[in-house]
Amino acid sequence: MSGEPLIRIENMVHGYTMAGERMTVLKGLSFTISHGEFVAIIGPSGSGKSTLMNMIGCLDLSNEGSYSLDGQDVRKLSDNRMAQIRNEKIGFIFQSFNLLPKLSAVENVELPLIYRGMTHRERRKLAEVALEKVGLHDRMHHRPSELSGGQQQRVAIARALAGNPPMLLADEPTGALDTKTGQEVMQMIKMLNAQGHTIILITHDLEIAKQAKRVIRIQDGNLVEDRRNDE
Repeated sequence: MSGEPLIRIENMVHGYTMAGERMTVLKGLSFTISHGEFVAIIGPSGSGKSTLMNMIGCLDLSNEGSYSLDGQDVRKLSDNRMAQIRNEKIGFIFQSFNLLPKLSAVENVELPLIYRGMTHRERRKLAEVALEKVGLHDRMHHRPSELSGGQQQRVAIARALAGNPPMLLADEPTGALDTKTGQEVMQMIKMLNAQGHTIILITHDLEIAKQAKRVIRIQDGNLVEDRRNDE
């Protein structure tokens, strides 16, 4: 793909001090991710993949190295600008869905759009389009308790999609689902990638990672493998 990559990470180092001992979690990671890719970041518990996800999602800043998202140097941004970047550039999909129980599906999908200063009519239109995209237009007035686990995750995907961010960041999106429902959610994620959405999926499950087009494997804070699944 031509042009500036969506993500450029160079020599990323991050750690913390615990009980007087310095723990280095990320040890000089470098890679790029282009617009339209579907990448799985895989590693066992304690490998550093969750810390890396926080960096990619602009939820935290690394101690050293650089991170450019859509051409912007994240480390140079103010806290307010970081929050704006998270809202505009990244759609988050979480294992636990993170839906508000008292709100309907369409109201949950609208939530991130409130912070963009949109009118209610604008938000509602985008939310309805996103729910239709994930096959839930006929459930948009249902609350989470009235939806199955798979339907709740689809609402969460619609919420991530509604603002049309350049990147969808999915953290173990099938972790709370049974195998069949998890497969359905993965099919939806692959469909969204086929439509042009950049997908970054964090997982410890090799079978899930195999469904991505590219796998980045993290172990003990090091990048130990970066390959395409069609190789």
